[in-house]
Amino acid sequence: MKIETLKKSHLKRNIIIGVVVVAIISAVILNFTRAKYRVTESIPLVNGTINYSSGDLNMVAIYVNGDDGYTKSDTIPESGYELNEEESYCAVDGNRDDNISLSYDVDTKSLSVTPITTRGTKCYLYFDEKSTPKNVQELIASKNLATRTNFSTILTTDTTGTIYQAEDDDGTTYYFAGNPPDNWIYFADFYWRIIRINGDGSIRIIYNGTSNTTTGEETQIGTIAFNINNNDNAYMGYMYGTPRSDTYEATHINTNDSTVKEMLDNWYNSNLLKYASYIDSDAGFCNDRYPSTNFLVSNGLGGTEAIETYYGAYIRMYAGDNVSNANPSFKCHNSVDLFTISNSSKGNHELTYPIGLITVDEISYAGGVYNIANSTYYLDTGEFYRTISPAYFEDENRAFVFIMGNNGAIRMNWLDEERGVRPVINLKADTIFSSGDGTASNPYVVAT
Repeated sequence: MKIETLKKSHLKRNIIIGVVVVAIISAVILNFTRAKYRVTESIPLVNGTINYSSGDLNMVAIYVNGDDGYTKSDTIPESGYELNEEESYCAVDGNRDDNISLSYDVDTKSLSVTPITTRGTKCYLYFDEKSTPKNVQELIASKNLATRTNFSTILTTDTTGTIYQAEDDDGTTYYFAGNPPDNWIYFADFYWRIIRINGDGSIRIIYNGTSNTTTGEETQIGTIAFNINNNDNAYMGYMYGTPRSDTYEATHINTNDSTVKEMLDNWYNSNLLKYASYIDSDAGFCNDRYPSTNFLVSNGLGGTEAIETYYGAYIRMYAGDNVSNANPSFKCHNSVDLFTISNSSKGNHELTYPIGLITVDEISYAGGVYNIANSTYYLDTGEFYRTISPAYFEDENRAFVFIMGNNGAIRMNWLDEERGVRPVINLKADTIFSSGDGTASNPYVVAT
């Protein structure tokens, strides 16, 4: 009898277990089926959607500011608008909840709602047209002003909305540094990056190509030597005098075009001549040839024939491999070295066209340091390219000029080797922007 009772007990237990298992499996299947066939709808967000179930209809309401105030929209504006975070809010069961924060990334079309923990939450998104600068003054006013004092370390930070200030020969200059995504400009069918607003209000820009690609050979117009010869101090010049002269004046008088200047002049004539009325003719390009026979301090000596000579930028940027003393300057030591065209009110009046190259000082202000890689500031393109700044003359076959390295470091290079060329021009101070917010996808467009 005990054996029979035990068997009945086991049977009863097994039946209970079986019922429980069947119930669990049925519940899982039911939930899976409901999830699979649950009806969903979506809110179009230009390049994406927010998916939601029927029980969460009207989770987001979109309002766009226009001539008649805010009006309801089915889509978020694609460009030229930004989320008004003060006006936008979320409500739970009809009651506004200020603990829920909203943000919208216009580039990735991503909406962030934090935290969202309650069913029935509804968010109201209000979009305003961006207040975009129309001229140089508004551009400066739209930025946060900052200064830099340490140029011995690279600058890599995202500097959105920031512009730095320093002094040049004409007053206060406002420059971009680090990794600003908002210094793009479109002019003459090319993309450019704004280097700085000069002290006279003109806009110095550097060529970036026919697209907003930030790296590669497309960011330059070609490669070329600074000069084809390098066995005399004369060849340090953007223009130069007579090699083997025994006086500084004869060596550096501006009578001959450098190889790189010839290339830039030809490119300007082919691509920018019809836009000449928009290009500033007063601003110049500093080819600082102030000489020194001492590599630590400038003494005004040397600069002729094959005499070992260290030029101004070498002492400011390098000073015997001591970058901790890097001390860039936007000022040009000698007006003879400030290359301008004939009708300019300053400089040497020797240029055929108002086009040149970036200085190594401008690279330093932007965040570059000698021989230290920096791939995260806006001047790095992954390519070697030229500056207008001479470095030093060591002996018969060793003349060096500054270049940008292919890793974003300031470098020195033999002047007769071919390196990339990125033209630099200056737009007039009264330049008008017809549209744009300075980003790569929506650059400032010069009204032409």
